[in-house]
Amino acid sequence: MNWLKESNRIKHLIYAIPIGLIFTILAVLGCAFGMEFKDWQYKGKFDWLDIAATMIGGAIGQILQIILILLYYYNI
Repeated sequence: MNWLKESNRIKHLIYAIPIGLIFTILAVLGCAFGMEFKDWQYKGKFDWLDIAATMIGGAIGQILQIILILLYYYNI
């Protein structure tokens, strides 16, 4: 888990959770590649681990979304 502490990957993970919660994992994927494209444009560096951290956060958000939908559907 040391790779998550490098750079700003914790921010990638945290900021992706609401996107996954409100939208879908595909929206998170688009945001992840958009952020990395921006980094590539400015710094000349494309980091796959940043994309992985973003997708982990998006998966957490998507799971929370599914739980909320199921809770609403079953009136719990």
